Amino acid sequence: MALFPDTLRALLDHGFDTVIDVRSPAEFAEDHVPGAINLPVLDNEERARVGTIYKQESPFRARKIGAALVFKNAARHIEGPLAAHDGGWRPLVYCWRGGQRSGSMAWMLKEIGWRSDVIQGGYRTYRRLVSGLLYDAPLGLRVIQLGGYTGTAKTDLLTHLAAKGVQVLDLEGLAHHRGSLLGDRPGGQPSQKAFESALARAVIGFDPARPVVVEAESSKIGEINLPPSLWAAMKDAPWIEVSAPIAARTSYLVEAYADILADPETLREKLAPLRRFRGHELVDDWFTKIEAGDKAGLVESLMTAHYDPAYDKSMKAMSPRIVARIDLNGLGQSALDDAAGRIAAKVEALGSS
Repeated sequence: MALFPDTLRALLDHGFDTVIDVRSPAEFAEDHVPGAINLPVLDNEERARVGTIYKQESPFRARKIGAALVFKNAARHIEGPLAAHDGGWRPLVYCWRGGQRSGSMAWMLKEIGWRSDVIQGGYRTYRRLVSGLLYDAPLGLRVIQLGGYTGTAKTDLLTHLAAKGVQVLDLEGLAHHRGSLLGDRPGGQPSQKAFESALARAVIGFDPARPVVVEAESSKIGEINLPPSLWAAMKDAPWIEVSAPIAARTSYLVEAYADILADPETLREKLAPLRRFRGHELVDDWFTKIEAGDKAGLVESLMTAHYDPAYDKSMKAMSPRIVARIDLNGLGQSALDDAAGRIAAKVEALGSS
């Protein structure tokens, strides 16, 4: 019997041994059910070829060619990655919409003797459940934003808070981006859908009776947009704001942004568009510092002349409800752990109020 999940939690708590995504590698790379493995029964080129034949020549011919490819590729998977499974193995199979690809694979596995089944509606069912959680209803979480100037180690503070048992949502980690003009990370960002999959999985794992701390962000992290339900919860959330001396922030960012600071060409490319907003004289000064290898001078100037004014302008426009201010004398591990303890106490107090 096919799996008919009516909630995302029900789908993810499926109880099967393995989830198999039989879509093409390109479809899988864009997004997939968490934990699924990709055993495509049509690769990217084969899928495109069958689709072209279906539209331009004959649906019957496309199905005939497609069936031959599907069973050939399925046989290869059975002889390869699936060969070691015993008779009690229970795989759950899905494709784009729970149609021929997943049905063919599940049928073959069942004929062998494995207890296979399919997700009714395939990936589209999964995506509908994710969208319903993040787009169609309130998030259902009590969010607290952790704010502060760039370089106040907010992301590291989330790690310390998690170690103290506080529920945290690391959006920059999920988006694989540091959330600023120079925030690109090696390997690039996930797709919007993959980000939302990771976000939805995190959301349903939280205890809704306890607050969730999230780093203050704009509605966009790099190229990733925050879904409406999350953004609405963040806009209504109280703030805990952290601060640190400019010297400590400078040292912290020189280390945290070591990769981008070591790439003068990319630095100049990223900073050049700011001429329009900060003026030629300031950007020329940044370029001089880049040329001289003055990383600390560049970082400090970026904070005082760009990031901090932008933050102040944003705070004035948003007027968040700041419920606590945490001042750090430094940003070493002991200082961060101490600050996390103070933040955790405030979070607990807010959670019981």
